[in-house]
Amino acid sequence: MSVETLTFGCRLNAYEGEVMKLEAAKAGLENAIIINTCAVTAEAVRQAKQAVRKAKRDNPERRIIVTGCAAQTEARTFGDMAEVDLVIGNADKLEAKSYAPMVFGTPLNDKVQVNDIMSVRETAGHLIEGMDGRARAFVQVQNGCDHRCTFCIIPFGRGPSRSVPMGLMVDQIKKLVGNGYGEVVLTGVDITSYGGDLPGTPSLGKLVQSILRHAPDLRRLRISSIDSIEADPALYEAVASDRRLMPHLHLSLQSGDDLILKRMKRRHSREDALGIVAKLRALRPDMVFGADIIAGFPTETDEMFANSLQFVSEADLTYLHVFPYSPREGTPAARMPPVAKSVARQRAAQLRALGAEQFAKLCASRVGLVESVLIERDGLGRTEQFVPVVVPGTLSGQILPVRITAVSTDSLVGEPIKDAA
Repeated sequence: MSVETLTFGCRLNAYEGEVMKLEAAKAGLENAIIINTCAVTAEAVRQAKQAVRKAKRDNPERRIIVTGCAAQTEARTFGDMAEVDLVIGNADKLEAKSYAPMVFGTPLNDKVQVNDIMSVRETAGHLIEGMDGRARAFVQVQNGCDHRCTFCIIPFGRGPSRSVPMGLMVDQIKKLVGNGYGEVVLTGVDITSYGGDLPGTPSLGKLVQSILRHAPDLRRLRISSIDSIEADPALYEAVASDRRLMPHLHLSLQSGDDLILKRMKRRHSREDALGIVAKLRALRPDMVFGADIIAGFPTETDEMFANSLQFVSEADLTYLHVFPYSPREGTPAARMPPVAKSVARQRAAQLRALGAEQFAKLCASRVGLVESVLIERDGLGRTEQFVPVVVPGTLSGQILPVRITAVSTDSLVGEPIKDAA
């Protein structure tokens, strides 16, 4: 089948890309490129449009299908592009019928097939065999978001929060383990809200405990970005009790200043976030943290930005995902007094530089230690704390004990311990 998918954005999109390939195959789709877009920033939308033009230029004979968050929030923008044959909304991109050949060119159908995402109330589970070219597998546990942070367009691209039932999640992970995957990553839009829409309202922590209990052969379970204020007691218990849950969490922080957090309509304070980091480190001393941080949010002063810089050091954050603030039409923040773009870019550069220092410090602390490393592709893997490691002579998919011997520019260097049991 001559169908190619191009995926932008988050890990959830990467998982959905695999499902889309399966559903397109069921529909008999051929000779097409499906572009799965992201809408988190204006730059992400620009890149998606650029990818559409390039795809058509390089493949003039192939149909171009656009879907994903940007297709949902800016459907007509993509529909008006001459290069695009079909625009599919986020609610329908995981269904085979959306890719049926009869959809194309029929006079009864507009090429924009995007429905009201806010009316969607369920997320169907999809069992995938694996993920092309990856040693770890992403699994969707939840979709959508019920919160309304003032800067964020994503709830309008993903719809309300809805969860995949626990039993189906366990079945999916057992299938992946049976297919040789040693690590699984739980993904979603707001995964700490997991279960609120399911019977009995199970929490993310209960889901994690269930997976670890019912998939005993799973060697590594990783959680993607979390809204830490929603972390439940069962999740803390899992962190403390099972070493298969990886000691790396990425926080949806956004700022280290209380007033900016309020203006963002976040639900945590600076002290809340620091307290959660301290609590988790007390349970797992080897725990490391990353965070999303927005630089140059409207009304952010130098003093407010300094609080974000200080937070990075105080919480000892290691992996920073930094965004210069990008106004999204239709969000409250877009109407707030802006910070100059040049200032936002400068602040983002400062945060990234600090993040690089923090990462270098973590790497230096690992030299001489033995790390458990998942080899993602030949000769390159990641530790339990998600640090990249160059391990010459190793093959993708293995989980090996590796002695760290040095630090290179952006990774560790190690040697496998050949005699390890």
